[in-house]
Amino acid sequence: MRSSWLRSIQPKALVLLVFLGLCRPGLAQQQVAFALLQPEAMEPAPMAMTTQPASIPEASSHKFWDRENSILFATNAAFSAADFVVTRDNLRSGGQELNPVTRLFSGSTPGLAMNFASETAGVVGVSYFLHKTGHHKLERVVSMLNIGSSAAAVSFDLAHR
Repeated sequence: MRSSWLRSIQPKALVLLVFLGLCRPGLAQQQVAFALLQPEAMEPAPMAMTTQPASIPEASSHKFWDRENSILFATNAAFSAADFVVTRDNLRSGGQELNPVTRLFSGSTPGLAMNFASETAGVVGVSYFLHKTGHHKLERVVSMLNIGSSAAAVSFDLAHR
């Protein structure tokens, strides 16, 4: 026995078909409305205006070796020196270096000193790069982060003597 094709369609599909069937007249009216537009009623798009690039205000720029950076770099060097001294003392008394990068240089005192000196120089270099590219807040954040990590390392080493 043949069943009607409507009975074989699931209810969700039937609702979808009805919805699509009701939307079709609305689309047809929209197409007619576009066809009735007169060509002179349409205006050409306005020409693109050229703009001048914004300049960086002079108030936000500063010299690289200003007072704040000098204090940050001196503090950075002091904490790196303290980290070097405490790390070297811990290594001499049988301790172990936890930083995997510094561990490569911990075999000798000159190697360890070179590691901490290059860390300090690297912070100054990254800060200078950020200064030249106009990222003055990040320029100072790099020093602050390194000061914090060196201070944490010194505190940890002193607590675990």
